Amino acid sequence: MAEIQEIVIEPGKSFKGYWRELVAYRGLFLFLVWRDVLVRYKQTVLGVLWCLLRPLVTMVVFTIVFGHLAAFPSEGGAPYPILVFAALLPWQLFSSAVGDCSNSLVGNASLIGKVYFPRLLVPISALLVNLVDFLVSSLLLAGIMFWYGFLPGWRLLALPAFLGLAFLFAFSIGLWTSALNVKYRDFRYVVPFALQLGLYLSPVGFSSRIVPPEWFWLYSFNPMVGVIDGFRWALLPDAPSLYLPGLLNATILTLLIGASGLNYFRRTERRFADVI
Repeated sequence: MAEIQEIVIEPGKSFKGYWRELVAYRGLFLFLVWRDVLVRYKQTVLGVLWCLLRPLVTMVVFTIVFGHLAAFPSEGGAPYPILVFAALLPWQLFSSAVGDCSNSLVGNASLIGKVYFPRLLVPISALLVNLVDFLVSSLLLAGIMFWYGFLPGWRLLALPAFLGLAFLFAFSIGLWTSALNVKYRDFRYVVPFALQLGLYLSPVGFSSRIVPPEWFWLYSFNPMVGVIDGFRWALLPDAPSLYLPGLLNATILTLLIGASGLNYFRRTERRFADVI
């Protein structure tokens, strides 16, 4: 009688082996990204125009509320709509990416339950899909800046660095929320509420310079403050100098959240198929 052998497939335990697996499954990763892009705009009336409608409406509302009713000052001599839209670019990227990452594992429950692959590919693919929205919104901002005759200077070259920080922060939060959402399904309600609260706690509709200097160091512990100020500094030629201690705070905090999130994700992913 032939001996029955049991084959157990599990994530690579070593750090190097884990990343080697991610590279080996790059074909699946590209498929997940392309599938999510198609699903996002499938059977929609306006299609990609939704990427323009949401930030455009938000810009108008914030300009009226903060720029006209509250009479908050602009920054760098920029018209208030440009000030707001320069902040909406990274905020929309961050909030959409965190929301998609949080629901990515639960949304792919059937795939995760049937076949093994590195589960980290799922939140990463959900993150990158939002780059399409970001690029489309960037074209709208370019059009608005051209309309006002307000063009960026050489500091625009630094924009990819702040974009990378926004991506990294979104991914760091997404690692935690995606893994926690598998075990605690009420996180699907917590995340949108937290993002809505963060929108008003971050300097999206106003300049961060209205925060009193004695409190700004504490305010800068919100990593999106450094990201938004960085975007404005890169896009607005006469924007004030960057608050470097705050940018350092944002970077260190993002790396700490990312490292701890990756560690938690790796420790729990082997149970995703059983729990989900």
